[in-house]
Amino acid sequence: MDNRPHVLITGGTRGIGYAVAEELAATHHLLIGGRDPERVAAVAAGFPSAEPFVADLTSESDVAHAAERVGRLDALVHSAGITVLGAVEDLTRQAWREVLEVNVVAVADLTRRLLPALRRTSGQIVLINSGSGFVTSPGNSVYSASKFALRALADTLREEERAHGVRVTSIHPGKVDTDMQRQIVDHQGGDYDAGAYLTSASVARAVAFALAATPEAQIESLSVRPMTP
Repeated sequence: MDNRPHVLITGGTRGIGYAVAEELAATHHLLIGGRDPERVAAVAAGFPSAEPFVADLTSESDVAHAAERVGRLDALVHSAGITVLGAVEDLTRQAWREVLEVNVVAVADLTRRLLPALRRTSGQIVLINSGSGFVTSPGNSVYSASKFALRALADTLREEERAHGVRVTSIHPGKVDTDMQRQIVDHQGGDYDAGAYLTSASVARAVAFALAATPEAQIESLSVRPMTP
């Protein structure tokens, strides 16, 4: 474990986060992030070198307690995220708060707490953003707003951390075959065709590519799109 780079993956028990863990398992010690202790422990037990990182990201005290227990850290992959669908006229204040809390506020707070560890290793931060961080569509206002904000956070953090040797990458996948995508298609009343979307493994390979950059290089932003229009 001590000879491997240590990477924390939020949302590491399913979807893109789990695929990132699978992609990095052979070369990294994994900190599997999630809020269900049993689920996180079960996933961590399935990898050759892994441990749980249990925290409800909407709880400041949870995040603070979990972050305090992190020792060495070479990379932080922010994969946890949620969406709420609906027209602006139908979205409540609470809906906006919930999405922004998970997709932006929690990312900034956890990053802040782990920056000292990342600076010690000249580490890397990868933020799983979205195509919705560049363009939006009807019914997608709150999610897209959170991803635009996440892109601004990443761009600012990248410039602030250059002097400390910490590199920051935004990954912008197109539509990915995940539970979230199924939720979106169901909300829209369409037929789900998994073959029309990226696999989580494709996004995970993009993360691995960013993390493999040589020390003088920084992958600042990477867009991964499905072949199907």
